[in-house]
Amino acid sequence: MGLSRFFILQLCLVLTLASAAAGYYLRPEFLWPLIVLAPLSLIGIGDLIQSSHAILRNYPIIGHFRFILEALRPEIRQYMIEDDRDPLPFSREQRALVYRRAKNVSDKQPFGTIRDVNAIGYGWISHSMRPSKIINPDFRIHIGGRDCLKPYAASVLNISGTSFGAVSANAIMAFNKGAKKGGFAHNTGEGAISKYHTKYGGDLIWQIASGYFGCRTKAGRFDPDIFAKTAALDQVKMIELKLSQGAKPGHGGVLPKNKITAEIARTRLIDRTKDCVSPAAHPEFATPREMMRFIAYLRDLSGGKPVGLKLAVGHRSEFLALVKAMLATGVMPDFITIDGGEGGTGAAPVELANHVGLPLVEGLSFVHNALVGAGLRDQVRIGASGKIVSAFDFCRAHALGADFVMSARAFMFAAGCIQARSCHTNHCPTGVATQSKLRQRALVVSDKAPRVENYHRNTLKALAQMLEAAGLNHPRELKPWHLHVRATTGEVVRGDVAYHHVEPGSLLNGTAREWLMKQWHRAQIDSFDPVDEATVETLMA
Repeated sequence: MGLSRFFILQLCLVLTLASAAAGYYLRPEFLWPLIVLAPLSLIGIGDLIQSSHAILRNYPIIGHFRFILEALRPEIRQYMIEDDRDPLPFSREQRALVYRRAKNVSDKQPFGTIRDVNAIGYGWISHSMRPSKIINPDFRIHIGGRDCLKPYAASVLNISGTSFGAVSANAIMAFNKGAKKGGFAHNTGEGAISKYHTKYGGDLIWQIASGYFGCRTKAGRFDPDIFAKTAALDQVKMIELKLSQGAKPGHGGVLPKNKITAEIARTRLIDRTKDCVSPAAHPEFATPREMMRFIAYLRDLSGGKPVGLKLAVGHRSEFLALVKAMLATGVMPDFITIDGGEGGTGAAPVELANHVGLPLVEGLSFVHNALVGAGLRDQVRIGASGKIVSAFDFCRAHALGADFVMSARAFMFAAGCIQARSCHTNHCPTGVATQSKLRQRALVVSDKAPRVENYHRNTLKALAQMLEAAGLNHPRELKPWHLHVRATTGEVVRGDVAYHHVEPGSLLNGTAREWLMKQWHRAQIDSFDPVDEATVETLMA
């Protein structure tokens, strides 16, 4: 029994010798089994003498099944074991909803909900006895503050950052062609504006991150001349200055060198012989005041187009420092996109993805309240990003303060993504997140672009249906009290009770809640470092 683990190897060796002898002494046809037996025998011998894998040394040949099953585990779980409501990263129910809407087939559900309506955290929107009637579900929001010369009428649903390099050329073209047909915006991601972003003429939100890809000097600093030339493109409707993203806040971005083609290097203005790394912090500013000046600078260089921020909320005092800088300088971003800690990316360190960054609901609610408390909410639009797929996801975000929504992974599903979670390997099976020319062929732009448009259109129709049921006419009419949540006690709590809210100007007159006032006093304009506790206690007294 002690040698039983070597039985398969022994059998292969015996059969190999027997086949060779029979073929040599009897008939040549007996040599055919060697096609299988000889390689297996060599693999087994190799397993015995190698020193890297203990399992293979103890279980030659059959030990490989362990690694095969481990490699197939995600697919086996996804297609055979996964529950429809298992939410991580996206449930089968969520993916199926996107697929159906993208393919323009019925998204109706028979026999009632599969959700446990008594579960803690279950949420819903209250309906009205006087439903409204919405004629046109193409909901728009105007973005552009008092210093903006070229405001943009944006859809309330747009494609979030999808960089050329992180996703394929075919995926970029499918997204942008769909955006053009559907009349919504496509965020470029931090990887610069490629020819694939501009081929079909869809509206672009140009994202500028700490690497300044597409507008950088050889040393990696911001180049105002290159920026101004690109920002002048009519297709560029807004500029987004990215401070952080939900999946890896405080880390910066990384594009592995094995995914960097010569074309990507030319587009980003980078060296392709090493990983493309955007630093964790912007080198062009170091304080809240300097950041506001940089925003004003970008707005001037772009000819007055809307300029905004994208960030995941971390230390609350740091965001409040930005708010104080807005008040002190008179410079405000035209919009702020809040990315939740549940946001996605092609690759992120596990600990950062799992345990860093405020989730969207809490981050969005905080930013909305901070701007309300400072008297600035009517001058700055707020976007929300982070696992938003369904019309209810929209309603919850709008009820908590969002003016518009950004989504990347939902549109990736629409373009064919199956959540294989191999984005960082360059082996994406559907051609969405790979630079392999062969794998990209799987994604046919003429087929996927209409699906991108369909998902957008059908989701806004579903949003209109929810608004009609609530007796509303536009997402901006949603308020926290429209939202209901089952609390940990089992009680039903209205959104304005479940989520903290402040009165307009309460941060300025000192009437906001104590914890928020303490964070307000910790914030300072000329440094992201918090004020010391002794000073805060004095200010609170």
